[in-house]
Amino acid sequence: MKALVVTDVAAMELQEVAVPSPRKGEVLVKVAYVGVCGSDLPRYFDGGVHQFPQVLGHEFSGTIVEVGEGVQIKKGTRVTVAPLVPCNTCEQCCSGCPQLCLNYSFIGSRQQGAMAEYVIAPIENCLVVPKELPLKIAATIEPLTVAIHGIERIRTKAGDKTLVLGAGTIGLMTILALRARGVGEITVVDLNNQKLALAKRIGADVILNPLSTDLDEHFKKNGLASVVFETAGNHITQVQSIKYAARRARVVFVGTCTHPVNFAAEEFELILRRELELTGSWMSYSAPFPGFEWYAALRYLVSGEIDTSPLITGIYPLEAQAEPFEKMREKDSNEVKVLYEIGGEVE
Repeated sequence: MKALVVTDVAAMELQEVAVPSPRKGEVLVKVAYVGVCGSDLPRYFDGGVHQFPQVLGHEFSGTIVEVGEGVQIKKGTRVTVAPLVPCNTCEQCCSGCPQLCLNYSFIGSRQQGAMAEYVIAPIENCLVVPKELPLKIAATIEPLTVAIHGIERIRTKAGDKTLVLGAGTIGLMTILALRARGVGEITVVDLNNQKLALAKRIGADVILNPLSTDLDEHFKKNGLASVVFETAGNHITQVQSIKYAARRARVVFVGTCTHPVNFAAEEFELILRRELELTGSWMSYSAPFPGFEWYAALRYLVSGEIDTSPLITGIYPLEAQAEPFEKMREKDSNEVKVLYEIGGEVE
């Protein structure tokens, strides 16, 4: 089979490799579509993988073509797959928190991923995709579940004045999920005007670019947010999450920051003075595995309550190799969700 293999730092090859065989409790999935996640960029450009060679890809859909021992599912079943492979034995797994597993594996990171014609997955990770949902859209479920998990980390109320920092994939998915869930005014902050325009198109009420708007003045005039979602993973927006949160606001940190976060004393003191509720959000799983987030996301997409198609900005063949990665990394890139089309739609 063809597989897009990361062989070294910033080195990728389209190789012919053996088709894997499913073991007990596993299935072989013929990949239809696979997305490039922001977390895949450092895995490719910076060598942030657990081993070489590595096939990336954890946001995907496809069709089951072979089953391992003990698996009762029809070949040809269309599925989307949750990439986390928890140990199911550690304290966190046994406490119903598989997202915090101490000994997990992960498709596309700690084991071979879906940027290939075929990939192995545990049957418990597979969600059946109804025929009315295109496999292209089913491949966007994983980032939507991340957004849903983040929202569910706090109490939200109808009418909540909500701030989303970052209009990348997770920020935009958060807007979609917030609109489906039901909140009040949604304000989105980002440096990219095209992504802000997309945010407005899918449900944001107010869009702000700090390059053209003084955020301090805006929030002083228009009021602070009762709910804040930091999705950019930026050391500046993580401080802004506190600055622009109202008294007794709830703040969720979803984005992963790669630089030190420095709070001035008076900024950090706002957590105390405003009695802010802060929490982190990690991945998108709960018990029973893979979690309500996955079934909710699937239901939203099938029902049409959420439409992720506006977020798909590019589709490439595997033969394009690193081109989607390069485009996503470009300065001021307008790419949001980029997919490889491998097997494509099936009847």
